[in-house]
Amino acid sequence: MPAEPGKLREVNIKLDMPTASDAIKRVTYNIRSGKELGFTAVKIIHGYGSTGKGGRIRTETRRYLQQQKDKRLIKDFIPGEAFSIFNEATRAAFLVCDDLRRDRDLDRSNNGVTIVIL
Repeated sequence: MPAEPGKLREVNIKLDMPTASDAIKRVTYNIRSGKELGFTAVKIIHGYGSTGKGGRIRTETRRYLQQQKDKRLIKDFIPGEAFSIFNEATRAAFLVCDDLRRDRDLDRSNNGVTIVIL
């Protein structure tokens, strides 16, 4: 079933502690399928590295997202620690995905998540 316009999809890519390479494959899949299903944003839960592995997933995910942004395959991404009403990119994201206004990680400085604007 297609999503309503302006909807947020949440994906936990670290659940079974994949390698960074497998995590990137999950990010790629969820960006593509999110677009196909009509979502305007994807919240990626990648962890922050407390186990030693999550930090690598976070770093590689954000590096990959920067490449996707540079290629214009995504509009933007917002690291969880910058996901705040005081952040310009966050305020711009609200205009395309109203669900983000109600997200539990807004203004929580959670570096274990990243918001992707499709």
